[in-house]
Amino acid sequence: MVLNGRVAIVTGASRGIGRAIAISLAQKGAAVLVNYAGRADAAAEVAEVIRGAGGRVLVYQADVADPKGAEAMVKAAQAEFGKVDILVNNAGITRDNLIFRMKDEDWDAVLGASLKGAFNCIKVAARGMFKNHYGRIINISSVAGLTGNSGQANYSAAKAGLIGLTKAMAKELGSRNITVNAIAPGFIDTEMTAGLPEGVKENMLTQVPLKRFGRPEEVAELAAYLASDVAGYITGQTITIDGGMVCV
Repeated sequence: MVLNGRVAIVTGASRGIGRAIAISLAQKGAAVLVNYAGRADAAAEVAEVIRGAGGRVLVYQADVADPKGAEAMVKAAQAEFGKVDILVNNAGITRDNLIFRMKDEDWDAVLGASLKGAFNCIKVAARGMFKNHYGRIINISSVAGLTGNSGQANYSAAKAGLIGLTKAMAKELGSRNITVNAIAPGFIDTEMTAGLPEGVKENMLTQVPLKRFGRPEEVAELAAYLASDVAGYITGQTITIDGGMVCV
Protein backbone atom coordinates (compact mmCIF):
# COMPACT_ATOMS: atom_id res chain seq x y z
CA MET A 1 0.00 0.00 0.00
CA VAL A 2 2.82 2.41 -0.82
CA LEU A 3 1.48 5.83 -1.84
CA ASN A 4 4.75 7.54 -2.76
CA GLY A 5 4.14 10.31 -5.27
CA ARG A 6 0.39 10.41 -4.65
CA VAL A 7 -1.51 13.50 -3.51
CA ALA A 8 -4.57 13.22 -1.27
CA ILE A 9 -7.30 15.51 0.00
CA VAL A 10 -9.04 14.45 3.21
CA THR A 11 -12.07 16.54 4.18
CA GLY A 12 -13.01 16.90 7.83
CA ALA A 13 -9.49 15.81 8.74
CA SER A 14 -8.96 17.69 11.99
CA ARG A 15 -10.17 14.90 14.27
CA GLY A 16 -11.62 11.42 14.54
CA ILE A 17 -11.70 9.21 11.46
CA GLY A 18 -10.56 11.99 9.12
CA ARG A 19 -7.51 12.70 11.27
CA ALA A 20 -6.53 9.03 11.30
CA ILE A 21 -6.96 8.74 7.52
CA ALA A 22 -4.85 11.84 6.82
CA ILE A 23 -2.04 10.55 9.03
CA SER A 24 -2.20 7.04 7.57
CA LEU A 25 -2.04 8.26 3.97
CA ALA A 26 0.91 10.50 4.84
CA GLN A 27 2.72 7.67 6.62
CA LYS A 28 2.42 5.62 3.42
CA GLY A 29 4.00 8.37 1.34
CA ALA A 30 1.18 10.60 0.09
CA ALA A 31 1.23 14.38 0.28
CA VAL A 32 -1.96 15.36 2.10
CA LEU A 33 -4.24 18.38 2.18
CA VAL A 34 -5.83 18.44 5.64
CA ASN A 35 -9.20 20.13 5.33
CA TYR A 36 -11.10 21.52 8.30
CA ALA A 37 -14.14 23.73 8.80
CA GLY A 38 -13.74 25.20 12.27
CA ARG A 39 -11.06 23.46 14.35
CA ALA A 40 -7.88 25.24 13.26
CA ASP A 41 -5.97 24.11 16.35
CA ALA A 42 -6.82 20.45 15.78
CA ALA A 43 -5.96 20.66 12.08
CA ALA A 44 -2.61 22.25 12.93
CA GLU A 45 -1.89 19.36 15.31
CA VAL A 46 -2.57 16.83 12.55
CA ALA A 47 -0.19 18.72 10.26
CA GLU A 48 2.44 18.73 13.00
CA VAL A 49 2.21 14.96 13.33
CA ILE A 50 2.60 14.53 9.56
CA ARG A 51 5.52 16.95 9.30
CA GLY A 52 7.17 15.38 12.32
CA ALA A 53 7.26 12.09 10.45
CA GLY A 54 8.74 13.73 7.36
CA GLY A 55 5.51 14.01 5.39
CA ARG A 56 4.25 16.77 3.12
CA VAL A 57 1.08 18.51 4.24
CA LEU A 58 -1.08 21.54 3.50
CA VAL A 59 -3.74 22.71 5.97
CA TYR A 60 -6.76 24.30 4.32
CA GLN A 61 -9.94 25.74 5.83
CA ALA A 62 -13.07 25.33 3.72
CA ASP A 63 -16.74 24.56 4.09
CA VAL A 64 -17.09 21.88 1.42
CA ALA A 65 -20.86 22.39 1.35
CA ASP A 66 -20.05 25.66 -0.45
CA PRO A 67 -19.17 24.91 -4.10
CA LYS A 68 -16.73 27.82 -4.26
CA GLY A 69 -15.01 26.68 -1.08
CA ALA A 70 -14.64 23.12 -2.39
CA GLU A 71 -13.29 24.35 -5.72
CA ALA A 72 -10.76 26.67 -4.09
CA MET A 73 -9.59 23.82 -1.85
CA VAL A 74 -8.97 21.43 -4.75
CA LYS A 75 -7.15 24.15 -6.69
CA ALA A 76 -4.99 24.87 -3.61
CA ALA A 77 -3.93 21.22 -3.47
CA GLN A 78 -3.15 21.23 -7.20
CA ALA A 79 -1.14 24.44 -6.87
CA GLU A 80 0.84 23.12 -3.89
CA PHE A 81 1.42 19.54 -5.02
CA GLY A 82 0.75 19.56 -8.76
CA LYS A 83 -2.28 17.24 -8.85
CA VAL A 84 -4.86 15.36 -6.80
CA ASP A 85 -4.88 11.55 -6.98
CA ILE A 86 -6.91 10.65 -3.90
CA LEU A 87 -10.06 12.27 -2.52
CA VAL A 88 -11.49 11.16 0.80
CA ASN A 89 -14.90 12.70 1.48
CA ASN A 90 -15.09 12.42 5.25
CA ALA A 91 -16.60 15.76 6.28
CA GLY A 92 -19.91 15.47 8.08
CA ILE A 93 -21.91 16.67 11.05
CA THR A 94 -24.83 15.46 13.14
CA ARG A 95 -27.96 17.38 14.15
CA ASP A 96 -30.02 14.60 15.72
CA ASN A 97 -33.70 14.85 16.54
CA LEU A 98 -36.99 13.08 15.98
CA ILE A 99 -38.55 13.92 12.63
CA PHE A 100 -41.40 15.91 14.23
CA ARG A 101 -38.85 18.17 15.94
CA MET A 102 -36.21 18.35 13.26
CA LYS A 103 -35.70 21.84 11.92
CA ASP A 104 -35.34 22.46 8.20
CA GLU A 105 -31.95 24.05 8.76
CA ASP A 106 -30.73 20.94 10.61
CA TRP A 107 -31.79 18.74 7.69
CA ASP A 108 -30.08 21.06 5.21
CA ALA A 109 -26.89 21.39 7.27
CA VAL A 110 -26.35 17.63 7.63
CA LEU A 111 -27.05 16.84 3.96
CA GLY A 112 -24.96 19.83 2.94
CA ALA A 113 -21.85 18.87 4.93
CA SER A 114 -21.85 15.20 3.97
CA LEU A 115 -23.68 14.65 0.69
CA LYS A 116 -23.45 17.99 -1.10
CA GLY A 117 -19.92 18.40 0.18
CA ALA A 118 -18.90 15.12 -1.44
CA PHE A 119 -20.65 16.11 -4.68
CA ASN A 120 -18.88 19.47 -4.73
CA CYS A 121 -15.44 17.95 -4.14
CA ILE A 122 -15.87 15.12 -6.65
CA LYS A 123 -17.12 17.51 -9.31
CA VAL A 124 -13.89 19.50 -9.17
CA ALA A 125 -11.29 16.86 -8.27
CA ALA A 126 -12.50 14.34 -10.85
CA ARG A 127 -11.64 16.72 -13.69
CA GLY A 128 -7.95 16.41 -12.96
CA MET A 129 -8.22 12.68 -12.32
CA PHE A 130 -10.02 12.30 -15.65
CA LYS A 131 -7.16 14.02 -17.50
CA ASN A 132 -4.54 11.97 -15.68
CA HIS A 133 -6.36 8.65 -16.21
CA TYR A 134 -6.02 7.89 -12.50
CA GLY A 135 -7.98 8.51 -9.33
CA ARG A 136 -9.14 7.09 -6.04
CA ILE A 137 -12.32 8.51 -4.47
CA ILE A 138 -13.41 7.23 -1.07
CA ASN A 139 -16.66 8.36 0.53
CA ILE A 140 -17.05 7.86 4.27
CA SER A 141 -20.63 6.72 4.75
CA SER A 142 -22.01 4.92 7.84
CA VAL A 143 -23.96 1.84 8.83
CA ALA A 144 -26.75 4.36 9.46
CA GLY A 145 -26.90 4.76 5.69
CA LEU A 146 -27.55 1.03 5.37
CA THR A 147 -29.94 0.40 8.26
CA GLY A 148 -31.31 3.81 9.23
CA ASN A 149 -31.23 5.11 12.77
CA SER A 150 -34.00 6.52 14.92
CA GLY A 151 -33.53 10.22 15.57
CA GLN A 152 -31.12 10.53 12.64
CA ALA A 153 -33.31 10.92 9.57
CA ASN A 154 -31.01 13.60 8.17
CA TYR A 155 -27.77 11.74 8.92
CA SER A 156 -29.10 8.40 7.66
CA ALA A 157 -30.38 10.02 4.47
CA ALA A 158 -27.06 11.78 3.86
CA LYS A 159 -25.03 8.61 4.39
CA ALA A 160 -27.39 6.54 2.23
CA GLY A 161 -27.07 9.22 -0.43
CA LEU A 162 -23.30 8.84 -0.34
CA ILE A 163 -23.69 5.16 -1.18
CA GLY A 164 -25.85 5.99 -4.19
CA LEU A 165 -23.38 8.68 -5.26
CA THR A 166 -20.55 6.16 -4.94
CA LYS A 167 -22.25 3.67 -7.27
CA ALA A 168 -23.11 6.32 -9.85
CA MET A 169 -19.62 7.81 -9.87
CA ALA A 170 -18.00 4.37 -10.12
CA LYS A 171 -19.90 3.79 -13.37
CA GLU A 172 -19.35 7.31 -14.66
CA LEU A 173 -15.62 7.54 -14.00
CA GLY A 174 -14.43 3.96 -14.31
CA SER A 175 -13.36 4.22 -17.94
CA ARG A 176 -10.61 6.63 -16.85
CA ASN A 177 -9.13 4.30 -14.21
CA ILE A 178 -10.86 6.16 -11.38
CA THR A 179 -12.22 3.95 -8.62
CA VAL A 180 -14.98 5.14 -6.30
CA ASN A 181 -15.81 3.27 -3.09
CA ALA A 182 -17.59 3.91 0.19
CA ILE A 183 -16.68 2.90 3.72
CA ALA A 184 -19.51 2.43 6.22
CA PRO A 185 -18.13 2.51 9.77
CA GLY A 186 -20.15 1.32 12.74
CA PHE A 187 -19.45 2.46 16.29
CA ILE A 188 -15.97 4.00 16.27
CA ASP A 189 -14.13 5.33 19.32
CA THR A 190 -14.06 9.07 18.59
CA GLU A 191 -14.84 12.27 20.50
CA MET A 192 -18.49 11.73 19.61
CA THR A 193 -18.73 8.33 21.31
CA ALA A 194 -16.36 9.27 24.15
CA GLY A 195 -18.90 11.75 25.50
CA LEU A 196 -21.76 9.25 25.70
CA PRO A 197 -23.00 7.96 29.08
CA GLU A 198 -21.67 4.52 30.02
CA GLY A 199 -25.16 3.03 29.91
CA VAL A 200 -25.59 4.18 26.32
CA LYS A 201 -22.20 2.74 25.35
CA GLU A 202 -23.05 -0.60 26.93
CA ASN A 203 -26.33 -0.72 25.02
CA MET A 204 -24.52 0.08 21.77
CA LEU A 205 -22.05 -2.73 22.34
CA THR A 206 -24.84 -5.28 22.65
CA GLN A 207 -25.32 -4.78 18.89
CA VAL A 208 -21.67 -5.55 18.08
CA PRO A 209 -20.57 -9.21 17.92
CA LEU A 210 -16.92 -8.25 18.58
CA LYS A 211 -18.04 -6.43 21.76
CA ARG A 212 -15.89 -3.34 21.32
CA PHE A 213 -15.83 -0.04 19.49
CA GLY A 214 -13.67 0.22 16.40
CA ARG A 215 -10.60 2.41 16.31
CA PRO A 216 -10.20 5.31 13.85
CA GLU A 217 -6.91 3.76 12.78
CA GLU A 218 -8.73 0.62 11.64
CA VAL A 219 -10.94 2.68 9.34
CA ALA A 220 -7.86 4.57 8.16
CA GLU A 221 -6.08 1.38 7.13
CA LEU A 222 -9.08 0.35 5.03
CA ALA A 223 -9.13 3.79 3.40
CA ALA A 224 -5.40 3.55 2.67
CA TYR A 225 -5.91 0.16 1.04
CA LEU A 226 -8.69 1.50 -1.20
CA ALA A 227 -6.47 4.48 -2.06
CA SER A 228 -3.62 2.23 -3.20
CA ASP A 229 -2.81 0.61 -6.52
CA VAL A 230 -3.39 -2.88 -5.12
CA ALA A 231 -7.12 -2.05 -4.84
CA GLY A 232 -7.33 -1.03 -8.48
CA TYR A 233 -10.04 -3.56 -9.37
CA ILE A 234 -12.38 -2.60 -6.53
CA THR A 235 -14.96 0.05 -7.38
CA GLY A 236 -18.59 0.86 -6.67
CA GLN A 237 -18.45 -1.01 -3.36
CA THR A 238 -19.62 -0.15 0.15
CA ILE A 239 -17.43 -1.84 2.74
CA THR A 240 -18.68 -2.00 6.31
CA ILE A 241 -16.23 -1.86 9.20
CA ASP A 242 -18.49 -2.39 12.18
CA GLY A 243 -17.42 -5.42 14.22
CA GLY A 244 -20.16 -7.49 12.63
CA MET A 245 -23.04 -5.21 13.59
CA VAL A 246 -24.56 -5.29 10.10
CA CYS A 247 -24.36 -8.79 8.67
CA VAL A 248 -25.93 -8.96 5.20
